[in-house]
Amino acid sequence: MRTVHATVQQYDARTIRLHWLTAGLVIALWCLGETIDWFPRGTARVYARSVHISLGALLGVVLMVRIWWRATAGEHLPGVGNNAAQVLAKVGHIALYLCVLAAVVLGVANVWVRGDNLFDLFKVPAFDPGNKALRHTVEEYHELAANLLLVLAGLHAAAALVHQYVFKDGVLARMLPRLGRR
Repeated sequence: MRTVHATVQQYDARTIRLHWLTAGLVIALWCLGETIDWFPRGTARVYARSVHISLGALLGVVLMVRIWWRATAGEHLPGVGNNAAQVLAKVGHIALYLCVLAAVVLGVANVWVRGDNLFDLFKVPAFDPGNKALRHTVEEYHELAANLLLVLAGLHAAAALVHQYVFKDGVLARMLPRLGRR
C-alpha cells in the first residue's frame, strides 16, 4: 500500500532509521574493507574479515527490508524541483539501490570464491581454490562496486546539503529524525 502525501513534510520513522542504518553500514564496510590488510595475519585479520562479512550480510538484509518497506508501507513524499531534478533524483536513488545490491552480491561471491574463515567458527570452502584469476576478478568487481557506491552516496549527501543550504527547500529535514519520535 503505497502512499504519497503532499502535506507530509517528513518520512516515517522506519524509513528514516533504515536510511541512516544503510548509510552507517556502507561507511563502516568501506572503511573496514580498505583497512583489513592493516591487521596482522592470523586471528586479528580473520576477525576483521569476519566482521566485514557479517556487516555485509546485515547490509543485504537491511536492503531487502528497505525495498519491501518502500514497496508496501513506507511514506512516499512528492518530488521537489522541476521535472528534470525529480528525474535526476529518482535515477540517483535507483543507482544507489543497485550499487548496494551489486556490492552485497559481489561480496557474497567474493566469500564463496576465496573461501573464508568466519570468526574461527565456520569455514566457507573455496569454490575453485587454484583459480587466482577468478579470485582477483571478483575482488576487483566487489571493490569497484563499493567505490562507486561511496561516490554515489557522497553525491547524494552533497545534493542533500545543496538542498538544505542553497535551495533551502527542506529536503534534508525530511530524512532527519525528530527527537522523541518513535
